[in-house]
Amino acid sequence: MISHRCLRFALPAVAALSVAALAAPAARAEDTTLAIPGQNVLFLSRYIADDQHLWSKEGLNVKILDIIGIGSMNAVIAGSADFSMGSGPTITRAWAKGQKVVALLTAISQSGQSIVIRKDIAEAAHFDPKAPIAERGKVLKGRTIAIGGVGAIPDIVLKVIAKDAGLDPKADVVATPMQPPEFMAAFAAKKIDGFSNSPPFVEQVVSDGSAVMVSDARIGEPKEFSPVSAALLMTRGDFCAGHKTICEKMVHGIYEATQIIRNDPQTSLAVMKAHFGTYNDKVLQAAYETVKAMTADKPITTPQDLENGDNMNAAAGFLKPEDKLPDYKPLIDNAYVK
Repeated sequence: MISHRCLRFALPAVAALSVAALAAPAARAEDTTLAIPGQNVLFLSRYIADDQHLWSKEGLNVKILDIIGIGSMNAVIAGSADFSMGSGPTITRAWAKGQKVVALLTAISQSGQSIVIRKDIAEAAHFDPKAPIAERGKVLKGRTIAIGGVGAIPDIVLKVIAKDAGLDPKADVVATPMQPPEFMAAFAAKKIDGFSNSPPFVEQVVSDGSAVMVSDARIGEPKEFSPVSAALLMTRGDFCAGHKTICEKMVHGIYEATQIIRNDPQTSLAVMKAHFGTYNDKVLQAAYETVKAMTADKPITTPQDLENGDNMNAAAGFLKPEDKLPDYKPLIDNAYVK
């Protein structure tokens, strides 16, 4: 039994400890920045990580920077952003120019970019959606196709498909840089003939019957470059050495988000609805199924992913074949995917 005298000394001590505990400051959250090259469902993992507080619960404040196209990766190289999400062809092209950017996670294992063309054009050309891609791509000749940005992955895919069809990507196809909603409005007004882009824009025009697909990223087209990294999380080569916990938290948040995409359609669709609510449920469901099909169970980056990106760059004319990297392992750090 504890004596009254013991209690007389113990209680103030306990009270002092309680006050000290209440007065102790909480661990300070770390701050970082993430540059995103486009607002589309291909980057669903970042929307989920943010909306579901996957980063903040680990003590990471992430400021999202919307920087169109390859400008998002250039922001990382310049030091004005810590991380970016982009594509395999983007990071390999940077390395070929001596810009050391490292891949931390590959959320999507296909290009994510499909090409659509207006249905009236397809019908007039007797387009066969079941024909080989080399035949389907011929419908692009003489057409004006919107891309996200010059040298960005939609442009690369367009040039590769055109080349597969025996066309001159520069002379036979007019690629015009446009962003949603501009290209969606231009498509509806028949001011452009088609576009190369990602969910949910492709699903919208296919769903409403105004377009047909020339190439389909969901099944890995162009298949000679599958798999290839997309929604690829990257940072400067020396960043994680000095900011290990930030890299751990950033990667873990995106990793958790990919698992939600694969296993929790209800949450995934709710997040999509919050950001892309102007699209109906049918379109969002189709876009979700597209992204889910391209999301790997474990989002590591492989040398093959990046080599295929290099091959796409070369095929599109953005990289000389002799400038391909001899080794892709230095570009990859999968240590934080766990």
